[in-house]
Amino acid sequence: MTAHPSATDEAAAPLRSMFEEAGVDGFVHARDIDGDREVAYRADAPVTVASLRKIPVALAYARQAATGVLDRAARHTITAANREGGGIGTDSCLHDVTLSTRDLAFFMLSMSDNAATDKLMEILGVDEVRALVAELGCPRMPVGRYRDLWDPVWEELGIDPHGDVDAQLDRVSEDRIRGLAMLDPTRSASSTPREITSLLTAIWRDQAGPAEACAEVRDLMSRQLSQHRLLAGFDDDVRVAAKNGALWGVLNEAGVVEYPDGGRYAVAVFLRTRALSGRHPAADAVIGHAARAAVDQLRQAPPTTTPQEKACR
Repeated sequence: MTAHPSATDEAAAPLRSMFEEAGVDGFVHARDIDGDREVAYRADAPVTVASLRKIPVALAYARQAATGVLDRAARHTITAANREGGGIGTDSCLHDVTLSTRDLAFFMLSMSDNAATDKLMEILGVDEVRALVAELGCPRMPVGRYRDLWDPVWEELGIDPHGDVDAQLDRVSEDRIRGLAMLDPTRSASSTPREITSLLTAIWRDQAGPAEACAEVRDLMSRQLSQHRLLAGFDDDVRVAAKNGALWGVLNEAGVVEYPDGGRYAVAVFLRTRALSGRHPAADAVIGHAARAAVDQLRQAPPTTTPQEKACR
């Protein structure tokens, strides 16, 4: 872990120990939103983003809504064409569900609803979102409907997506799953912890689009229902807005923590776990612990901007 401008190799030891004790590989980046300090631990390594890809989708929606291209109140129906089944929110509904454009974004970020995400992608257009992630410095971020992203996985595993996917997966070895291109960020769409905190910093500084759009994304991210990873690492008086993600052997979360004294810090923690699925209490917990350790390191570092400079940002 390194904190700039006063980097020290010894600072990496606490994070390394945390990850080793939890039995995971970890990658971390944290930055002071109102300054230039940062903490990095393997921060430029490619990582699998999983559902963190939903953050730029939300931003694309909010930018179009803020400029009047989209109507937040317009109604849209999620049908079987949008649902994978077995997911969260409308993805597990048995019947069609009608939501406003805004509520699609809310379901997408608050509970990581994949069907709502796919519907929103239909409305926004894949090219619009792809252009946005390139504009914001995440050019390799996965962009597309979930079905399009998963079709290559089913083909690689020899699974019929129209059949009983769970039953077919039960017959696939862990080694074959671990070897999937989707889980190898060097062979598939990916990002880095540093790119993700840069994206969050742009949103919190109102530099990722109209101020109204950035404020809406910040509000939506503050409504995430999951509280057992990043948020669990911070005290009750610290505001946390975040998005988590998970795939086979992948757990991650990124967000912004805001302290009562005005300090604002973007932090991203990515993990590779030994187990492919199921519950990972130690891994879940270390996301919060690592995020807190990185932010504590930032808050202990000497400031590089004066209070007057910070107030002008």
